[in-house]
Amino acid sequence: MSMEKVRLGIVVSEFNYDVTYIMLQKAISHAKFLGAEVRYVVKAPGTFDTPILVHELLQKPDVDAVVVLGAVIQGETKHDEVVAQQAARKLLDLSIQFGKPVTLGVIGPGATRLQALERAEEYARRAVEAAIKLARRIVQIRSATYSDKTIVVE
Repeated sequence: MSMEKVRLGIVVSEFNYDVTYIMLQKAISHAKFLGAEVRYVVKAPGTFDTPILVHELLQKPDVDAVVVLGAVIQGETKHDEVVAQQAARKLLDLSIQFGKPVTLGVIGPGATRLQALERAEEYARRAVEAAIKLARRIVQIRSATYSDKTIVVE
């Protein structure tokens, strides 16, 4: 990966697509604004289904980081909590396993549809920014060599 051009994969949930479509458009435009390249956009049926697709993208040599976008809307039961917690846990595990950033642009659990719509662009933007920053910092850490000076990675 060159420091200038971070290559992203985006996995977006089709569930609550009125919200996640807005998130996807914002993520793509913000990545372009920040000088990153979106290589893949993969649709998952729901947020719970994103980890297997993220696993596939992380194996690709032309992906430096993956942004996950979803909206887990509160329902009558605690299903939203199970979905969000399990997906988040597995996505974090995959990031560590592959040594590549996986960022969580997932609204919820506990969000109403109105809250999700209000937060869609912000969550997408922050997930893209985090993916790019992390990818660049990992490159810096991996290329750093021991010296007597403190190395600051930012």
